[in-house]
Amino acid sequence: MQCPGAQYLASAERTPRQREWRPQLYRKCTDTTWLFLFFLFWTGLMFITGYSVAAGATGRLLFGYDSFGNVCGKKNSPVEGAPLSGQDMTRKKHVFFMNSCNLEVKDVRLNSTILCVSRCPEEQLSTLEEVQLFADNNGSFLCVYSLNSINYTQNPNAYSLCPRLPVPPSKSFPLFNQCIPQTPECYSLFASVLINDVDILHRILSGIMSGRDIILGLCIFALALSLGMMVTFRFITTLLVHIFIALIISGLLFVCGVLWWLYYDYTHDLSIELDTERENMKCLLGFAVLSTVITAVLLSLIFVLRKRIKLTVELFQVINKAISNSPFLLFQPLWTFAILIFFWVFWVAVLLSLGTAGAARVIEGGQVEYQPLVGIRYMWWYHLIGLIWTSEFILACQQMTVAGALVTCYFNRNKNDPPDRPILWSLSILFCYHQGTAIKGSFLITVMRIPRTILMYISNALKGKHGAWSRCVFRCCFCCFWCLDKWLRQFNQNAYTATAINGTDFCTSAQDALKLLSKNSSQFTSVNCFGDFVIFLGKVLVVCFTVFGGLMAFNYNRALQVWVIPLLLVAFFAYLVAHSFLSVFETVLDALFLCFAVDLETNDGSSEKPYFMDQEFLSFVKRINRVNAVRAQGAEHSLRNEEGMELQPVV
Repeated sequence: MQCPGAQYLASAERTPRQREWRPQLYRKCTDTTWLFLFFLFWTGLMFITGYSVAAGATGRLLFGYDSFGNVCGKKNSPVEGAPLSGQDMTRKKHVFFMNSCNLEVKDVRLNSTILCVSRCPEEQLSTLEEVQLFADNNGSFLCVYSLNSINYTQNPNAYSLCPRLPVPPSKSFPLFNQCIPQTPECYSLFASVLINDVDILHRILSGIMSGRDIILGLCIFALALSLGMMVTFRFITTLLVHIFIALIISGLLFVCGVLWWLYYDYTHDLSIELDTERENMKCLLGFAVLSTVITAVLLSLIFVLRKRIKLTVELFQVINKAISNSPFLLFQPLWTFAILIFFWVFWVAVLLSLGTAGAARVIEGGQVEYQPLVGIRYMWWYHLIGLIWTSEFILACQQMTVAGALVTCYFNRNKNDPPDRPILWSLSILFCYHQGTAIKGSFLITVMRIPRTILMYISNALKGKHGAWSRCVFRCCFCCFWCLDKWLRQFNQNAYTATAINGTDFCTSAQDALKLLSKNSSQFTSVNCFGDFVIFLGKVLVVCFTVFGGLMAFNYNRALQVWVIPLLLVAFFAYLVAHSFLSVFETVLDALFLCFAVDLETNDGSSEKPYFMDQEFLSFVKRINRVNAVRAQGAEHSLRNEEGMELQPVV
């Protein structure tokens, strides 16, 4: 016979109990399955790395190669069936085209024989005697390797084995060390065929290599600006905020004006003949339109939110008080940035090796061409996913480390005795318990970015073939994915902070954080949002001044390079550096908000359950509550006045 209270007890057990927030009282390994999956994924990346090293030849891409399979500037191995391959080209570092004035592309192949030479002819050579004299004086042989310089004027086949006469004067250019003809006619024909028909990856690399000094200088400039912005936010005052906003407005307007001026200058430049220059002009128009839209939106937001500056300054002072308990948090982005740079260099090296992984095939005349190996394209996609996932995982580790250090300091009863080494403690907790959670959160962003990347690939593939409606659909999709990316990053940040507090897995932490924040969203959400907006303006300031420096530097070297690609790279790098440094303030701000909500949920301010927050933070919260109450009363009074109005008869 069943006990009368058994049914009640069973139903009570089946009723789910709401989880309690227990700050730092419970810890276990979370999302271990995802840690194992990430290990398997990196095993595949290591296989691709080994394959690219074994089958790739990055030197062919970076230094150029001749028609016989020899890489210029290197000692080469022979190719079976190609008698002129396998030569020592250590001193022959320049790529020379024997028919540079009449280049044509037939069946995806140049009609000119390519040689490695030690020096480009800087003066015109009109006869074979002059070609022979140039070889004897400079040791640079412009005829096929099998023909000795003594026989340049004696061999009956010399005209087919030597360059077409007259040989135009040329100069070595950092476009894969190629000899570029200097006469206007040859230069125009050479550039229009070689530069406009070269592979897109080669064009990007050529722009990067030719402007590498400028790119390096701009990256250092962006790094210095980011450090300056971090110091500004660390010692922020009301005056600094006004100066900062004035710089933002002037920077946006200045960059926007310079872009439109450069576009006007390009459209009235009658010397534009190359596709590279026309592409620069088109991209300038796109930059100008985009910068105008961004400027209008940001100026409108600054005007609307200008009245919250004082509360925002107080909020940053609270953030800096939290950071002062662990000042080394400001140096956290440095090691994150160093790890990201190391990983990106490794990723680019593997990508270059994959791009040159091809099988040598001997064609007519003993020449050599390289055919891409089967399955390389699939490896590129796998490699791209590895870039996104691993980069996001590294950034997630930084977020969890900062959140964990802040949680350790916040939930400390004795504010006069802060915990020792909170960053090292947070790192040890991350690597011992919560790596799987960071991997799972970063995978969500990766999954969201894959369709976005596919859409970009399809849009570029259909460029010029789709109409206005399809372009509108693509732009709407890009906008939706961008909004989803921003929301998902905030979602992940709250989940990481909840994991640092409660020690639960990713899904449980995200669910708990979402419920708790929805209950306390009215406290100081508006000030929190404006604080995030001010930090975003700091990133915009860094990008604006870096892009302006790039525009001024690249504009003086227009020809022979698509400098828009290096400029985009610099802008991306500047935003990434600014985000890496200023994201500490974003993470602290969001984590502080969640810790505050947990504090309100678990304590009531009484002597039995006192709040963890200090008096400065508590007084700041009270001021925000008073401001919100005054606004609510004003809105209610306005609504009552509208409801009390009655229509009067017209006399």
